[in-house]
Amino acid sequence: MPKFRSMRIGTPALATHLLDNPDAYLTPLGSFLRRSSIDELPQLWSILCGDMSFVGPRPALFNQHDLIALRTEHRVSELVPGLTGWAQINGRDDLPVPQKVMLDLEYLHRQSFLFDLQILWLTFVKVLAREGVSH
Repeated sequence: MPKFRSMRIGTPALATHLLDNPDAYLTPLGSFLRRSSIDELPQLWSILCGDMSFVGPRPALFNQHDLIALRTEHRVSELVPGLTGWAQINGRDDLPVPQKVMLDLEYLHRQSFLFDLQILWLTFVKVLAREGVSH
């Protein structure tokens, strides 16, 4: 998944919210890129290539074994990963893994063009308000 580099080389391979002091690992522009969500723009290339969708479960990191296992168990892993998703706008990294997967599962069952439009709109509102961005 392409992204602009916002973290320094050598940062531990963990989700940012699991780092002890994420701000210590940010590049000089990293904080701005993350707060504004500009670091997500390169993922548009993945959408154009068909590897991602605008809406779907956010891609898991390679080492998020618990998330990957639960998504596989509930067949959420069959969905194309998205730039944004139902779990993303309902708590982002603040959600425990089981709750995140349940929201992904809800998306799987409710998936529709109108629901995708609702998620895209809510994402736009949350990005403008910088809601849920902690670093």
